[in-house]
Amino acid sequence: MTVQLDRPVARRTLGTETLLVLGLSLGQSAVYALVSIVAKLTAEGPLSAQTAALNTSRSVRPYLDLTYQLLGIVFVLLPVLLAVHLLARDPGDPARTLGLDARRPGQDLARGAGLAALIGLPGLALFWVAAQLGVNASLVPAALPDLWWTVPVLILAAVQNSVLEEVIVVGYLVTRLRQLQWRLGAIIAASALLRGSYHLYQGFGAFVGNVVMGVVFTFFYLRTKRVMPLVVAHTLLDVAAFVGYALLPREWFDWL
Repeated sequence: MTVQLDRPVARRTLGTETLLVLGLSLGQSAVYALVSIVAKLTAEGPLSAQTAALNTSRSVRPYLDLTYQLLGIVFVLLPVLLAVHLLARDPGDPARTLGLDARRPGQDLARGAGLAALIGLPGLALFWVAAQLGVNASLVPAALPDLWWTVPVLILAAVQNSVLEEVIVVGYLVTRLRQLQWRLGAIIAASALLRGSYHLYQGFGAFVGNVVMGVVFTFFYLRTKRVMPLVVAHTLLDVAAFVGYALLPREWFDWL
């Protein structure tokens, strides 16, 4: 008996696969973020009086802390490798399918920088408005001790966030939803709302800002079929936030 190895994958299988990939990555983060915002809203004191800290220390022992930070970065990226591995079942190279290759480095860098400026400047304004309205928690982008490895780890964390979010929430999810024959409007909405949902732990301003960012990024990907500029843009935004907070005077960030 001959087994057909190249038969098309059933829609139900693709749907189940997509839910599993999201459940192992940013879908799981969205659930925890929802629980976190409910906890903040039901705690004593207003949301604006509470703190959402990113890049926190994991040990008082510096080299053990560094070990935990690096291990966390490596293991968080495993769902990205899983998603790319699963896309390899489709015709063509998955890196080219996602636009996650180095074929157009100059163009990707230029587009990424442009997207970072487009999102970053209005994003700062939105965070300021959210802070004035009290609909965001007080944000601490970097809470690591001042050590020689702090800035390199923060840069690696920015790259990790960028690769994880843009490959999973844009490249992989858009590809699978198109194969599942979703309408373009529904695809953009699903990707953007997922991006906003796993930022809910920061507050409602962060949710809205990231939904807007998700709409722009998903629309860009649908037009260009390249996720690399999105990774560049997201990395620049996170490096500016993480490293800037770690190195610049704290009073500059009181409005957060």
